[in-house]
Amino acid sequence: MSAPLTKELTQDGAAGAPMVDIKSVHKSFGSLEVLKGVDLEVRTGEVTVILGPSGSGKSTLLRTINHLEKVDQGWISVDGSLVGYRRSGEKLYELREREILRQRTRIGFVFQNFNLFPHLTVLENIVEAPVSALKRPRKDVTVTARGLLDRVGLADKADAYPKQLSGGQQQRVAIARALALEPKLLLFDEPTSALDPELVGEVLDVIKDLAHQGTTMIVVTHEIGFAREVADTVVFMDDGRIVEQGTPGDVLDRPRHERTRAFLSKVL
Repeated sequence: MSAPLTKELTQDGAAGAPMVDIKSVHKSFGSLEVLKGVDLEVRTGEVTVILGPSGSGKSTLLRTINHLEKVDQGWISVDGSLVGYRRSGEKLYELREREILRQRTRIGFVFQNFNLFPHLTVLENIVEAPVSALKRPRKDVTVTARGLLDRVGLADKADAYPKQLSGGQQQRVAIARALALEPKLLLFDEPTSALDPELVGEVLDVIKDLAHQGTTMIVVTHEIGFAREVADTVVFMDDGRIVEQGTPGDVLDRPRHERTRAFLSKVL
């Protein structure tokens, strides 16, 4: 696949470039246009929370950032490098699968349904990717993994299997697994939506801790309180477009658009 480029594309590692730069991204599934020209920038160390009704394109946008979904038009860069493509003149050409997989090691993704390997212990789930994808020594990775389990409050669960854990514990393991690759960026796709209400807080607390430590994150969620407390930028999407974005105070307390106000009136 190739696509036209705009002259706005920054060179790799350009000074002052955003950590995430999304330019005029379109995505369709058959005749259904899901993303209709999305532009978004996320700076290093910032937390961006994306809100919006079901079907607004939030999760699809998130999946394009690490090339789980290919864009039909536009482009995305992370840390100054195009995601999924290389530039040749004024066109983009898709990278080979091996190169795409290497890129994904820099972009952590936490799914709503955990996606842990059921046949591996908690510790093995965390160790697997750094050893297989990055060829790091298993002994060193194991030490790091135990430290990450301690960080998410699960140091005593290293030898347990996923089925022996609560949903909240499984999601915290998934976060530790993503962190084990030392990503530049963490993506969360509704990380609490599959959890019982009493388990939501333990996962949000881990994400809040990451935010306070300066981790660059994009979080798709319906948790308005979390967005108000943690986000640097709140983005409201509807019908495949960004309708409104700004500080939590601006978007949540003083929304300018009727669609934003209507959405918030249903969830607040």
